[in-house]
Parts: sequence; C-alpha cells; structure tokens
Amino acid sequence: MKMLENIDVREIRTKLGLNQSEFWSQLGVTQSGGSRYESGRNIPRPVQALLRLVHIEQVDISKIRKEDLEVIEYLRTQKPDLLKTLKKEAKTKKRDK
Repeated sequence: MKMLENIDVREIRTKLGLNQSEFWSQLGVTQSGGSRYESGRNIPRPVQALLRLVHIEQVDISKIRKEDLEVIEYLRTQKPDLLKTLKKEAKTKKRDK
C-alpha cells in the first residue's frame, strides 16, 4: 500500500468514506490509476501535492483562481513579512471559529 509521507493513502480515502472513483476523481486521476497508487506504485509529485491540498488540507481547489496565486507569489517575493503576518492572522481567525 502506497504511503504519502508516512500516511496511508487508502486509509485517508476510507476515513473520508469515499470510494476510489470519488476520491481520485477530485484530483483528476482515474479510479484505476488511484488503485495502482494505493497498491504501491509511486505517486507523482503533482498528484501528491493535489492529494495533500484536497484530502488532507481540505482545500476546495475549484475556488482557487489564477489571480489568487499571482497575489501570493507577489507577496512571497516582494512582501514576505506581510505574507507571514497575513498567514498568522488567518490561522488565528480559523482557530477562533
């Protein structure tokens, strides 16, 4: 069974209550491809990144826009202190809910 940084991908899927088709289709992966990953085939880095975003971090990638990524990249390169402050405030706000 393929592990993602010591995390069992099949276990994540079953804990979410999703069948292979439901789980993998959210990442643009076919059921048969997902089955191969769960059986031990190496998961490509882009798929690993999507898996982490969608199923571990619970990010709705359908809501991410190109402009959002451009703003983040601008902050990362031009205003790193502001990005750090905004991340901290967002994390505090999420925790306080």
